[in-house]
Amino acid sequence: MSLPSAVRGVPVNAVVVARGLFALASASLAFLILAFGRWVPQPVPAGVPLREMVIYAAALVILLASIGLCIVRTAVASVVTLGAYQAVSAALAVPQGLATPQSLGAWYPFFEAVTPLAGAGVLYVMLRRAVRGPGAAPAERTTLRVAQSLFGVTCVFYGASHFAYASYTATLVPTWLPARLVVAYATGACHVAAGLAIILGIVPRAAAALEATMMSLFGLVVWVPSFFAQPRPSWATPAAQRWSELVVTFVLAAAAWAVTLSFGREPSAHPSGFRLLRRPSGAPP
Repeated sequence: MSLPSAVRGVPVNAVVVARGLFALASASLAFLILAFGRWVPQPVPAGVPLREMVIYAAALVILLASIGLCIVRTAVASVVTLGAYQAVSAALAVPQGLATPQSLGAWYPFFEAVTPLAGAGVLYVMLRRAVRGPGAAPAERTTLRVAQSLFGVTCVFYGASHFAYASYTATLVPTWLPARLVVAYATGACHVAAGLAIILGIVPRAAAALEATMMSLFGLVVWVPSFFAQPRPSWATPAAQRWSELVVTFVLAAAAWAVTLSFGREPSAHPSGFRLLRRPSGAPP
């Protein structure tokens, strides 16, 4: 089964890139879980029966789904499986958030699961359309728009966290950058602006690309150097913390790029202000 050269405005190479990044990020998540025996981003409660077996089984399922995502015939089922894992992760994080609802930090694992869940949602629609060809079902349009908006909400949350924990965020900023506290506030404002732009449909593709770039740079500029820093920063210890944060950042960035690639390039009368997926040339309106 081959993919058409373009799928309603989303070129086939965009679909390939999106699923490739998502597959690599998800595979890295599986290896992280296997290495440290911990459900990421939210640990499984200690009282769950056969807890360790459940964790390792989930890791193997994620790894198989990551491989399946690279195969056209199994890609849709695989992204649904990966999305299901993130949905369970989000559900596991809800009790912690409800215990201290006023704390943004308590909700962080929830939003770190919702971001790739949104990425899985947009990738699901992209893959469905790539396999089926032109023609968007109303349910798919709704799924795509909801997933994109949900991603925007998570961006606003990350930005708000920068402001709520500005001093801590500033310690993550590389020392070679001046005015680290200003950088913390500025990046927080960019997260919020990108999220609102995606939700409101104001240049959403550019906003999503900004968010994806910031997430990618966060991993490259903050977490990768932490493996080589001497002395080791307190926020980068122990080793499990470094690996977990690096992999989770990779997963978030992969989801962000998938969302970016899900937006079309042409203006239209869509409520978001942009055509989500463009008609192929010669197709009726």
